Amino acid sequence: MRKIRIFEHISLDGVIEHDENYTYGAWTAPFRSAEGMAMLLNTYGTGFDLLLGRNTYDAWIKFWPTAGDFPMANAINAATKHVVTHRPEGLDWGPVKRLGVNLIDELQELKSTEGPDLVLSGSISLTSLLLEAGLVDEVILIVYPVLLGKGKRILADEFKAHQLEYISTSTTPTGVMINSYKCIGPLQG
Repeated sequence: MRKIRIFEHISLDGVIEHDENYTYGAWTAPFRSAEGMAMLLNTYGTGFDLLLGRNTYDAWIKFWPTAGDFPMANAINAATKHVVTHRPEGLDWGPVKRLGVNLIDELQELKSTEGPDLVLSGSISLTSLLLEAGLVDEVILIVYPVLLGKGKRILADEFKAHQLEYISTSTTPTGVMINSYKCIGPLQG
């Protein structure tokens, strides 16, 4: 049985994404290091598939296929991309499979199969939907020591509170924390 694992690069104030005109577009770059990349790759594991929303897929296709020959790019390019979309055209970066007609049922079925874990990154609406449906096994937050102030947050505004259980933390030489949590379910009041 596969796990669904959410990986989000996030600022201390909860920003994961910004628009194309954002002043601090490369806000993670100053914190990158070879040791940090090795730690992150270790957290991803030796093999994984990707679970992407259409907007994330369209953004990533502009970078990853031509990013070069290095471990993270090779892993992402080799992964099967399970893309949630109602537009099947333009899914040229493969291997790729389309999801979306009955998304929750399709993901439950996909989770029940043998294969690598499914890594979700970047999609705020998909992250919120899968957490609320109880399909997420782990949340991994890659927390950068920066406050961005504005930008897209990790969850949709309508998200209902959930409880996580701490698993582990590792810290890179540049102060980036890789925090892993197990999903417990809705927060009980």
